[in-house]
Amino acid sequence: MLTVTSVNVNGLRAAAKKGFVEWLAGTSADVLCLQEVRAEPQQLPEHVRTPDGWHVVHAPAAAKGRAGVSLYTRREPDRIQVGFGAAEFETSGRYVEVDLPGVTVASLYLPSGEVGTERQDEKIRFMGDFLVHLKALRERAAADGREVVVCGDWNIAHQQADLKNWRGNQKNSGFLPEEREWLGRVFDAEDGGYVDVVRALHPDAEGPYSWWSYRGRAFDNDSGWRIDYHVSTPRLAAKAVKGYVERAATHEERWSDHAPVTVVYDL
Repeated sequence: MLTVTSVNVNGLRAAAKKGFVEWLAGTSADVLCLQEVRAEPQQLPEHVRTPDGWHVVHAPAAAKGRAGVSLYTRREPDRIQVGFGAAEFETSGRYVEVDLPGVTVASLYLPSGEVGTERQDEKIRFMGDFLVHLKALRERAAADGREVVVCGDWNIAHQQADLKNWRGNQKNSGFLPEEREWLGRVFDAEDGGYVDVVRALHPDAEGPYSWWSYRGRAFDNDSGWRIDYHVSTPRLAAKAVKGYVERAATHEERWSDHAPVTVVYDL
């Protein structure tokens, strides 16, 4: 069995003070993918930077206090790669991948955009470059007899079932037609060739949501978005036996505005 968890920590230093450390001590995950770490490794307490029992790769952004992804694995990776070969995003702290026996696991923090701004243009450019990488990664892995899972905050809700207020968000970044179409290409067997693992396990469910705004009572009303995905090659997706969101029991017990998304693969 391989248990993989992905979570946007919304600032790892802050999360560590709110309950992440205790959560980490209790998790059964073999691999942990973090996004929006927002810290240089030396800024993290040692028990967070390199906790006992874990091999850790941190990929901070060149821009201080922004983005940043990390991978925690129980066993030492056979290979580590930071970035995905696109020059514009090489030091953006948005992608890291490792090879473990038979599987490549990556942590992705896709940019969040805002309609009508340069941030949205950057997001679109990232999406274009990243789909090229995804296809090449899948083909390379297949040639090596490996599987792939790219976990993380993709900052796009794919379908109406992936966010509570879909009607009010059709003109907002994260649910724009062109973003949803792009994610559809990732999940198209004839194009990207990947599978949305949690949706495959819960085909008819609303959600399960993984992000709730801190504004209002979004969490209490479960008015959320499903933007944190496990995106895997079909053979690995077929081996997923359980996928769930580790939603906090109460608003006060949250240590991020996202919740961990966990999938158990029966290898």
